[in-house]
Parts: sequence; C-alpha cells; structure tokens
Amino acid sequence: ASHVVVSLVKNYPNYLIINLDKLNYCASLKNLETVSGKENYKFIQGDICEPDFIKQLFETEKIDIVLHFAAQTHVDLSFWHALEFTYVNVYGTNVLVAAAHEANVEKFVYVSTDEVYGGSTDEEFDESSPKRPTNPYASSKAAAECFVQSYWERYQFPAVITRSSNVYGPHQYPEKVIPKFISLLQHNRKCCIHGSGLQRRNFLYATDVVEAFLTVLKEGKPGEIYNIGTNFEMSIAQLAKELIHLIKKTSSESEMEHWVDYVKDRPTNDLRYPMNSEKIHNLGWRPKVPWKEGIKKTIEWYKENFHNWKNSEKALEPFPVTEPFAQLSGP
Repeated sequence: ASHVVVSLVKNYPNYLIINLDKLNYCASLKNLETVSGKENYKFIQGDICEPDFIKQLFETEKIDIVLHFAAQTHVDLSFWHALEFTYVNVYGTNVLVAAAHEANVEKFVYVSTDEVYGGSTDEEFDESSPKRPTNPYASSKAAAECFVQSYWERYQFPAVITRSSNVYGPHQYPEKVIPKFISLLQHNRKCCIHGSGLQRRNFLYATDVVEAFLTVLKEGKPGEIYNIGTNFEMSIAQLAKELIHLIKKTSSESEMEHWVDYVKDRPTNDLRYPMNSEKIHNLGWRPKVPWKEGIKKTIEWYKENFHNWKNSEKALEPFPVTEPFAQLSGP
C-alpha cells in the first residue's frame, strides 16, 4: 500500500492523498518518508473498525475516492486468530463501505486476493470462477468481497474489486515469504520452508501492482472484479534456491541444502493460484518488471532497511509470533 500512496502523492499533486493506517505490528512510517513532507499528503492514524471515527473522517476530510488495503493478511497467523481476522477484514470492511456509501464517494476499490479462489493444479481462475477459500485469511477476504458486492447490487455503490497474485518488493514486512527468506539469509539463518516446498506462487513486483491499481482506479468499471496476475510462477523450494544463489553466491546443491530447513506445514497450503488476467490487460495493464530485476532491487533494499520495523526480528521465526493480537478485541 505504501508504494501506491507514494505514487499517488507524487503523480497527483492537485489531489490530497489521505493515508489512514492503524500502525499495526507490520506497519512502518519509514516507508513513506519520501512523501511525508508533501503538501498534498496527510497521514491519519486510526482504525477502520471504529464506525464513529470512520464516519467523522469522511465528513471532515470530504473523501471522494477510496482504495481499501487495510487488512490482516498473514495466512499463518489467521489459523490461530481466525476471529480477529474476521473482525478486521470483514467487519472493518463493512464499516468502511457503509461510511463511503453514505459519503457518496465516486469510487471504492477493494483490494482482495487470489486466495479467495482456493488452490488449483490445472484450472485457471477468471473473475467468474467460484470462491473456494481454504484458510481463515482467504475466507475473511471472500466474505468482505460479498459485503462490497452487496452494496453494488443494492445501491449501485461504485465499487471495484481486485484480486492480485503475491506481491514482492521493498517496504514489505518480512513475515512474507520473499522478504523473510532474504532477511534470514542476510542474517546467516536458514530459509524455513513449510511442508514440501512444492507449493507454487505467482510473484508480482510492487511497482507493477501500483500501475495495476492506478489502472483500475482510472479505467475500472464499477461492479466489476479484476484479476491482477502474472504468468511468472515459482515453487517455494525453487525460490529458496534462487535466493541462496544470489545472496550466498553458491550453486552447489549440497551448500544450498545447508541453507534450507524444512518445517511443519500450515494446516492447509494451496498448491497454486493460476489466474487469467485478460480482463485487466484489456484496460491496458501488463506487468513490466522482470523477476531478475525485481528480486535484485528487493535484496538490496533489505540489506539497508530490515530494521525499519521495531519488531522485524520476530518475523523471521518459522511460525507466527502471536503477540500482535494480544490487544485486539471485538466490537
């Protein structure tokens, strides 16, 4: 989300860009230092799960366009904190949609995930494919989609939904697989692979995803869903090998194995999320950044910025550290 904020602030100087963030455990304002002093940027700390606050925010700031990124997103954590994920991702979205509807916003972009489709070995998902989520995170995102779509059906609320592949690049809290493996290796620790490592993921570089969101913002049709995907796919085991090769400068299989630790898998771990993105291609968007270029930039960034988060060390544990949710309570 920080990449989108930075892009909007820099490219739309005549618009006031308001960044609402609760500043949860995975947030870092350092990712926004390049725009923090800009006249058309405003940061507000707040929680989408507080209806009165959100309603007042829309009234006082005269918000007319919403890009809704706010969510709990770490799949592993969702198995142990399903209720909290439901609260933030479903209830929070409902609060935001209701306030946006009352404020008569011009457009509302809900950022969802390819995981709502569930896993597939051969079927390629398009936007009309059924939702079959297999973990609490994906289930909460699918449920939130239903809230958003219901406002379109009932009120013609100008909502657009996006479902994107795995995003990687600078600014990402190192609980996600690519920054996690990079950071582990840079700290001379082993890549912890859940299960067999045969699970495959499609990886999109952050700036490509920014362009996709801006395309949907400008060209996306209300009531529609857009897959934001890429044909570039890699298994988690192969990802580890590539990163070991790039960071540890070795191609030896035995040396590579030294830097890998296979650990117990999560309760469910979908094999693949192949998506057809022709619909957004027809709006003029396609990914541009090659893997080799994107991963090189990402590795370099984490060398210098791993400590942008005060709790970044916790993200490197093989399994989630649960403290972030200790203070989370229901409505």
